[in-house]
Amino acid sequence: MAEIVMGCWTTHGPQLNTTPEQWLLRVKADRKRRHFYDGVEYSFEDLVELRKDENLAEKSAMDSMVANHARCQDGVAAMAVKWKELKPDIAVIFGNDQRELMLETLRPCYTVFCGDEMAHGPLAEHRAEKLAPGIRETEWAYRPEHDTHYPGLPAMANRLVERGIEQGFDFAFTNEWPAVPDDHWHTGTPHAFAWIFRRIMEDQVVPTLPIVTNTFFPPNQPRAWRCFQMGQLVKQVIDEFEPGLRVAVFGSGGMSHFVINEPLDMRIIDAIQNRDAETLKQFDPILAKDGTSELLNWIGAAGCLTDTDLSGDLIDYVPCYRSEAGTGTAQGFLVWE
Repeated sequence: MAEIVMGCWTTHGPQLNTTPEQWLLRVKADRKRRHFYDGVEYSFEDLVELRKDENLAEKSAMDSMVANHARCQDGVAAMAVKWKELKPDIAVIFGNDQRELMLETLRPCYTVFCGDEMAHGPLAEHRAEKLAPGIRETEWAYRPEHDTHYPGLPAMANRLVERGIEQGFDFAFTNEWPAVPDDHWHTGTPHAFAWIFRRIMEDQVVPTLPIVTNTFFPPNQPRAWRCFQMGQLVKQVIDEFEPGLRVAVFGSGGMSHFVINEPLDMRIIDAIQNRDAETLKQFDPILAKDGTSELLNWIGAAGCLTDTDLSGDLIDYVPCYRSEAGTGTAQGFLVWE
């Protein structure tokens, strides 16, 4: 059997890759849109009033943002160091697509990448100019400077699809990333996976199995219990795979955003650390809104890792507020070995 030697849960969002000054570029959009917080939708102004006793103006002041930015860079660096120390041969990443490739015309619950290699590269200018302020500035962390083909893991991917059929998982599969229209703002590998390749593996990418979950978009968002079961299925497939291979498993995404909810995040972290499968499986779908829905990727990875002998301490949890309404992204870094 292959051996899981590393489990990693990590955020992957733009605030990890931009300066505190650039974080503020997103506040204009924050003020215009409505936000989900604890399963309820609010305007920006409603959130300011609702959370007025939480001292969020101070928590989103520039000195606080600078300190949080530094903690985040230390967290990312610590994960990259662990990657180098443990030297996995292959990787499995639970991630999601944010209408980068899976458009409204066809959006499966789960898609398994079964190809030999994943195409990626710089974003053409006519696509890049469609990116919002505060998003375009972060592309360096998701894209290599030159056209690149990252190695896939087709033998394991195909086995996962086959085992899934036997156990009631009707996976979609693809041998290459879907083509998108010429006027779309993305092409190539979705950011949930590319961020791991760029900032944790530091472009020394091992053969990788990407599992794409539709966390964001109703009506076919899978439930937390199903994501956990899917992680358990992945563990079975790893156990059956080529002996001697050292495997890393990643849950990529989260934590709470675009409004930060610290108690919710800590419930997930504590449940992972305590191997509390029931709490993870009962994660309420009403909370899986906006970017917070990416916690389903953490739950999938937990389903894969809970029954291993791995363990480890939380590297850091950093709520990166950027406004008095509590908008921003909570960053989390957790590694088991």
